[in-house]
Amino acid sequence: KAALEIIPNLPAADVPDGADEAGNRVEKEWGDKRAFDFAPKEHADIAPALGMDFETGARLSGARFTFLRGGMARLHRALGQFMLDVQTGEHGYAECNPPVLVGDDAMYGTDKLPKFADDLFAIRVPRSQEDAAFGGQNDRIWKEDFGSASTELRERLLHFNLRRRWLIPTSEVSLTASVMGELLDEAALPMRLTALTLCFRSEAGAAGRDTRGFIRQHQFEKCELVSIVRPEDSEAEHQRMTRAAETILERLALPYRKLLLCTGDMGFGARKTYDLEVWLPGQGAYREISSCSNTGDFQARRMNTRYRVAGEQKKTEFVHTLNGSGLAVGRTLVAVIENYQNADGSVTVPDALLPYMGGITRLEPAA
Repeated sequence: KAALEIIPNLPAADVPDGADEAGNRVEKEWGDKRAFDFAPKEHADIAPALGMDFETGARLSGARFTFLRGGMARLHRALGQFMLDVQTGEHGYAECNPPVLVGDDAMYGTDKLPKFADDLFAIRVPRSQEDAAFGGQNDRIWKEDFGSASTELRERLLHFNLRRRWLIPTSEVSLTASVMGELLDEAALPMRLTALTLCFRSEAGAAGRDTRGFIRQHQFEKCELVSIVRPEDSEAEHQRMTRAAETILERLALPYRKLLLCTGDMGFGARKTYDLEVWLPGQGAYREISSCSNTGDFQARRMNTRYRVAGEQKKTEFVHTLNGSGLAVGRTLVAVIENYQNADGSVTVPDALLPYMGGITRLEPAA
């Protein structure tokens, strides 16, 4: 069982072979890169004067935490609200407000455990009477959770009646696991869910990467897209979901490219993935801003989520699940700063965000 739990999903037949990101295939490029009449700067050099306070974030919480102030905080909020409004109002996703603390089963069902435990944040919380009512299942988790601890430590934990919860790395976990163990009616499919939530990642596998700036944070916000569909509909849904994410970049007039990931660069649970990479003129490079994946029935099997085929009382099948970013808010903020920067250090607010900014049209550097 331990061996099976860390075997990844099988790639779709049209996924290109490749060992790493060099094997990815560019499917599309969109937008004209802005011609600057000055040397564009990276966001980390512009944003501190506009309210992106790296020093206070680090002082409060350590590296890779940031404190946003004033117009910068407002622009960040505007981006998230804009994304949520577009995905719910135009693309048919139902807005949700899910928990950001989940149990082992939700993390396992969405393929985050056991393989990626080191990339997650876990906390210890008191075991409630409701927990105790679940009996054997929680006793199993309890033993696995603390089985390697010393006898003394186990006794202390038991004394304080503590157990584990996980901070979600993405609301894909909460949204997808919302149908965990269910037998759905075919008429209820497709289900399209979205949420704007905090996300938490330890970034254990990214040591030394993007340590400067706002790109790789331990805490960030993301507008997540999740679809639960019939197997025969999952490929078309994958295209639809990716297009929904692309719409945000196009409305913000941010140049981007769409990549089909190769076998060696796909995520553990994916059978096919499109990445969207936005152009950052300060860095002179494209950077990932969304990843949209079709996991097929990989997560559904781990969650035991099926649907009842219409007209056949006894026939059931596993659903297919898909997830994507529509978009990562912090990285979109970085893209706006770099693409809309001015020579005087100010940043112009994109037209699409003006209705959310309360009359603010430009972020001006502090004196």
